[in-house]
Amino acid sequence: MPEPTPLQTLLDTLPQRGRVEWIGIRPARGKPMQAIERVAITPGKGLEGDRFAGREASKRQVTLIQQEHLHTIGSFLQREAIEPEVFRRNIVVSGLNLLALKGKMFRIGSVVLEYTGQCHPCSKMEITLGPGGYNAMRGHGGITALVVKGGEVVLGDEVQALLPPQQA
Repeated sequence: MPEPTPLQTLLDTLPQRGRVEWIGIRPARGKPMQAIERVAITPGKGLEGDRFAGREASKRQVTLIQQEHLHTIGSFLQREAIEPEVFRRNIVVSGLNLLALKGKMFRIGSVVLEYTGQCHPCSKMEITLGPGGYNAMRGHGGITALVVKGGEVVLGDEVQALLPPQQA
């Protein structure tokens, strides 16, 4: 196996660990997000009780956003931090740059997820947050993930990148 490049070594070095600060599901279209303390997450289905659970071949089985970005987005709109349910993401994480998980699998509690992409804002954010809401969220909308190994996620669970096979 070839030696990793210096850039690859930097990308693979992620000693920070995050923490689950909020969990939410939306039981049906048009219904508000419900904050919960724990949730079962299943491969191929996503979060139990969420309206998107069970959608086949979805790379958006779980959506995550950084707590730090709730303050940033609010600041861009000259407001305080915005409540997590407004963004309609499933899990709010603190202490870890979610974009650093690109190309990686990561663990939250007993669940293993795989980064599948950025979670860009939709046009509804302009209505929900007011004028400029869409642009305030650009680059701060979080990430999407696929469930590799199911289990349960509980408030306070640790979020940690898994080492690439050559480093394990």
